[in-house]
Amino acid sequence: MCRTYGAGTGAVTALADVSIGFAAGAFTAIMGPSGSGKSTLLQCAAGLERPDSGMIWIAGTELTRLNERRRTLLRRAHVGFVFQSFNLLPSLTAEQNVGLPARLAGRRVSRTDIRSALREVGLAGREHRYPTELSGGQQQRVAIARAVVNRPSVLFADEPTGALDSQTSRDVLSMLRALVDTRGQTIIMVTHDPIAAARADRVVFFADGRPIEELVDPTSGSVLDHMTRLEAAAC
Repeated sequence: MCRTYGAGTGAVTALADVSIGFAAGAFTAIMGPSGSGKSTLLQCAAGLERPDSGMIWIAGTELTRLNERRRTLLRRAHVGFVFQSFNLLPSLTAEQNVGLPARLAGRRVSRTDIRSALREVGLAGREHRYPTELSGGQQQRVAIARAVVNRPSVLFADEPTGALDSQTSRDVLSMLRALVDTRGQTIIMVTHDPIAAARADRVVFFADGRPIEELVDPTSGSVLDHMTRLEAAAC
């Protein structure tokens, strides 16, 4: 898979002939220096951007051959996405925010399923709270509940703890880990934080638009060592 922005002498290669797979039911972290292609990989893999070349498979379907409407339908059925910013509508309650994407897609999600998703992320009893009545960590939990209420094949997370304090980050990461361990959720997370990456089963390190190393069963120390070497090499 390749992705380039711009043309001619101003062209920037974000992904350079990337070939990578992600195991179902596993938690993978993507790390690398700024500009290494991490977020572009996530955007392309989730079907939010179209690569210049290559193929992307989700749930047995190849995305790049689909038109925009069919890609949108596939994302709604099989993809969840959590951003660093929570992207909640302030005029809607937690329960309404979780159910909103399905409503926009013309599907019905039962109140039971919505409340089950909120309970799974530790927000039972807060269904009728508005975002301004919730802490940052609780807002991110609502965003995660919204992403997983339809039980997607894969959950993509782009710096999901980047706007949170350290204790709240640990709580959110524990919840993501629990989704993998208890329901077999596939998670692919971009992060710059070695502590966050250490909660994954596997860490893939990117540099210059391609994966160059990986760790299995990482620790925060081993992740930090790898990142320090990569950043030194990039200077």
